[in-house]
Amino acid sequence: MSGVQMITVESGDGDQRLDRWLRRLFPHVSQGRIEKMCRKGELRVDGGRVKPATRLQEGQQVRIPPLPDADHKPAPVRTHVSDADARMIRDCVIYRDDDIIVLNKPSGLAVQGGSGTNKHVDGLSAALCFDYDEKPRLVHRLDKDTSGVLVLARTRAAAAGLTAAFRHRETRKIYWALVAGVPTPYLGEIKAGLVKASGHGKGGEGEKMIAVHPRDIDSTPGAKRAHTLYATLYRVAGRAAWVALEPLTGRTHQLRAHMAEMGHPIIGDGKYGGSGQENMGDGWGAQIGGIISKKLHLHARSLTFEHPVTKKTVMVTAELPEHMKQSWDTFGWDESLAEDDPFEAIR
Repeated sequence: MSGVQMITVESGDGDQRLDRWLRRLFPHVSQGRIEKMCRKGELRVDGGRVKPATRLQEGQQVRIPPLPDADHKPAPVRTHVSDADARMIRDCVIYRDDDIIVLNKPSGLAVQGGSGTNKHVDGLSAALCFDYDEKPRLVHRLDKDTSGVLVLARTRAAAAGLTAAFRHRETRKIYWALVAGVPTPYLGEIKAGLVKASGHGKGGEGEKMIAVHPRDIDSTPGAKRAHTLYATLYRVAGRAAWVALEPLTGRTHQLRAHMAEMGHPIIGDGKYGGSGQENMGDGWGAQIGGIISKKLHLHARSLTFEHPVTKKTVMVTAELPEHMKQSWDTFGWDESLAEDDPFEAIR
């Protein structure tokens, strides 16, 4: 066992969750152990009890109780990235400067590791150091099967600024999706709350978000308010539609759960769209059939934010992934057909 450790939060490490900070220092410490240490009052900040989600500030003193040898010895970090993977992740870079890197993340590539996930952006980012000593840091997330704009910070200062911007909703994200049926009215908003339902896996894997009517949010334990703007851009008869989506809150699976709640799930979304059910024009079913890909048709099209150092407005746009391009081609759509701001009328 290690002894009690008192660690000061260093400059540049502030404004992040306690559990994430601790797991970066001690990769072997499980989330369950961190939660237990918090419940028992063994893990403290400036002498006070804390929760795993407590945000740290520079200069604070964190008391870490004795850890078993397997926990207080840092886990070996795999830093080697194969040449093929390095080329792949570098080809995803669509913007880079001294402080940030922006990727067009491929569909199917996880952002972080997890059970059974060996290849992910966080691990591959070792190939994105370029002329820096440290690899870039994640500041937000995308679902594994969602493609598009993903920002990484190249310095601690940039990470702190971007993390705060995402948390305080000071960024603007627009997604494109292909959905079953045609949402009407064509322009509107969804305000259904979301609550997490545990999955069936051993560790709760497969968790799903359940929509809650706005009037029931306050009385539903664990429910959080969620707000999405949507705009129907083009349609294929009554079978499917190209929609733009803007999440005004950042809940887990928000866009997928909200579109399913409307009765227009995103094509390829087995979790929320009726599994392999084919859409027959009635506004339901995760698949269209024919030559349309069964992959999830959800893409983080653009992100607008204030640069953490220069303070200038940055807007980055990501091209559609290949499976969505093929679907767009099939329907005779072109990326240039979309308006710059489809939500101007309701913002």
